[in-house]
Amino acid sequence: MRSNFCGKISVDQLGQDVQLCGWVMRRRDHGGVIFLDIRDRYGIAQVVCDPDFPIMFEVAEKLRNEFCVQLKGNVRKRPDGSENLSLTSGEVEVLCSEIVVLNPSATPPFLVDDENLSETVRLTNRVLDLRSLSMQKNIFLRHKVTSEVRKFLDGHDFLDIETPILTKSTPEGARDFLVPSRINRGEFFALPQSPQLFKQLLMVAGFDRYYQITKCFRDEDLRADRQPEFTQIDCETSFLNEVQIREIFETLIKDVFFKVANIQLASFPVLTYENVLNKFGSDKPDLRIKLELTDITDLVKDIEFKVFSSVANSNGRVAALLIPHGGQLSRSEIDIYTDFVKIYGAKGLAWIKVNEQKKGKEGLQSPIVKNFSDQALRNILVRCNAKDGDLIFFGSDRPKIVNDSLGALRNKIGLSDFAKKRGLFEEGWKPLWVVDFPMFEFNDDENRMVAVHHPFTSPKPEYETSLFDNPSVAKANAYDMVINGWEVGGGSVRIHKAEIQKQVFKILNISDADAESKFGFLLSSLQYGAPPHGGIAFGLDRIVALLVGANSIRDVIAFPKTQRGQCLLTEAPSRVGDTQLNELNLRVKQQPKND
Repeated sequence: MRSNFCGKISVDQLGQDVQLCGWVMRRRDHGGVIFLDIRDRYGIAQVVCDPDFPIMFEVAEKLRNEFCVQLKGNVRKRPDGSENLSLTSGEVEVLCSEIVVLNPSATPPFLVDDENLSETVRLTNRVLDLRSLSMQKNIFLRHKVTSEVRKFLDGHDFLDIETPILTKSTPEGARDFLVPSRINRGEFFALPQSPQLFKQLLMVAGFDRYYQITKCFRDEDLRADRQPEFTQIDCETSFLNEVQIREIFETLIKDVFFKVANIQLASFPVLTYENVLNKFGSDKPDLRIKLELTDITDLVKDIEFKVFSSVANSNGRVAALLIPHGGQLSRSEIDIYTDFVKIYGAKGLAWIKVNEQKKGKEGLQSPIVKNFSDQALRNILVRCNAKDGDLIFFGSDRPKIVNDSLGALRNKIGLSDFAKKRGLFEEGWKPLWVVDFPMFEFNDDENRMVAVHHPFTSPKPEYETSLFDNPSVAKANAYDMVINGWEVGGGSVRIHKAEIQKQVFKILNISDADAESKFGFLLSSLQYGAPPHGGIAFGLDRIVALLVGANSIRDVIAFPKTQRGQCLLTEAPSRVGDTQLNELNLRVKQQPKND
């Protein structure tokens, strides 16, 4: 039905007759001559409809946005000054001689190229939204990423092996989506949070190198970089150590970025978990931001200001965030940042403006300086490397609250126009590896140890013998890949010895009976000569969002869910009838009515 694509018409076709198919993106009547912008997935062609072709012109007069059309015409050069060199087709236009309406369109609820639409409108009308050039570009780039990933992994002897979608409910961190079984009454499948256990079993089975680009499901609270169903590049390999695994997959990401977007990533620095928390307050730091946290806990243990000293003497953390040139921030802006850190559990935000250090306290502006000795203030200013005109923010609380609040504040200020205008932000790509995570952390709500990654992560070899006796100090053989503040991938060397896996279950307060019930198939398989193995999983949605500069992964998923876990296009989830519920032996509990 077409000889050429709209977006690929160029000067190479000058003088040729072409046949195009696409959608009317725009129609403009210029005093008797009608101009059409016809769009397909490759771009836009400008079409000129002249009344010298009366039958065609009569059809052109009736065209409206989003009509699906087929047209014939001759390619000619655009008049001087009307070229659009940003488009492949921008130097030419098609003089139309025939138009066939393949299908008219109802009046669309918005113009497809409107950039000021609410997300609700876009997702409710997702089919039309997907026609926009930006969404077409995003989905096409997603395809290119998956294509290059497959080429790389195929070239490194990885096997693409499918794993079950209907599987067993096992505790792996997030809440499972459950699927009732009609045949086995009262029993449920779970949708996989990841293929974690199956890929480990494939290593025990001797397949050596596995990958899968697969859907994963987690029933958790949503945000811009989370969806209830998401796509994972899932990989596992045998007989390689942590460094060798990281080398392979660092090369994979470099290869994908270069071939898909012509981005050359430098070698990834390797930073420890402890280091990134101390310096950036986050285990996924954005290294483009030239701001760091400075620990001052030891400097404030003996001062009279109890807000700092009481925390410093009770295993808390007191940290400072120096903002060069921050003295220019107004009090109202500081108040906004104070309210912001409260989101992360901070009780407030202490600060000092460094106006003129040589004047001592008189040269400092802050509600808190009166509570410090001159020597204590000097010590803090020296450690922070403060200069006149700078501003220092302080956090004082439990380490997690200080890290979360100051880490978030570092990002908020570092990504602001204020920071970019003052050289506190560096454009470009800043990848890194984060390693040496703790194996476990104590969950106050559950009053027990939980796995920082997942229960199948191996401890570093030096912690194996003391794992059960002193789990709080054990380091995991785990690693996360971070790019520009986004965690794009994470993995670990796995536990391949049944006795160590049983120890980990005990530390996590999983009884022998529960371990056998939930993970018996894994423990049994590990007994049969399980090889050392490890792997990694990348968030495909996050990688594509980074490459296209999207703020949300919803902009790179064809049919995403909202932050309430709903599909506005299909109106899912929805209620089902009593017949279906009865077949599944289920009954919906009625919510009590409000008085």
